[in-house]
Amino acid sequence: MNTPFGIANLWLEGDFITRFVAIALLICSIVTWVILLSRFWELRNLRKLRPELEQFWRATSYEQGLQFFTNRATNPYYRIAVEATTASAHHQSQSNNHRELLQTLNYSDWMSRSLKNTIDSIAASFQKGLTFLGSTGAIAPFIGLFGTVWGIYHALIAISSSGSAQLDQVAGPIGEALIMTALGLAVAIPAVLAFNAINRANKLLVADLNRFGNDLLAYFVTGARVKSGE
Repeated sequence: MNTPFGIANLWLEGDFITRFVAIALLICSIVTWVILLSRFWELRNLRKLRPELEQFWRATSYEQGLQFFTNRATNPYYRIAVEATTASAHHQSQSNNHRELLQTLNYSDWMSRSLKNTIDSIAASFQKGLTFLGSTGAIAPFIGLFGTVWGIYHALIAISSSGSAQLDQVAGPIGEALIMTALGLAVAIPAVLAFNAINRANKLLVADLNRFGNDLLAYFVTGARVKSGE
């Protein structure tokens, strides 16, 4: 049943600006949900990799421990472990050629810096999508409000030109315009919630990577992993 009110009528009766605002909010909403679902799926898969750490440390050799890591292309623990061996080999191979460097950067400092750079690089990759979510959560309500103001402006012009301002004629156009504010909030709220949830999950994951990096540093410097509580 056709009705002169509602979102469909707002789209049909709206001008270029109204439609542009509606499309912009729709695109922001779609991208927000794509980022939200994909990032939560990635974080879920990364949490499944944690049991592999204990298998790694229980291995009889470092090379055997690396074999326990799965999904190596996206496994941050595997990447840190490989980068640690690469950094260690590089330091040892250059020990006879760059003594002036080694006098200011010993093995422990070199490994600590190499591991930190690797973890920082991985942590930076976890930030993908957060800028968009934060920006969407901040500006989507204002985009919706702009659409509301623009819609009310044109509604008032239409009412003025018709010469009638009865309640039944005013409520429809203005109510349709207010829908834009609701759409802006509907886009912004999931974006803000997703931003906070993903940001918190990233911090927990980075803290876990730092613990693994510290264990690797202790292993390469002292030959043994530091046991917590011992």
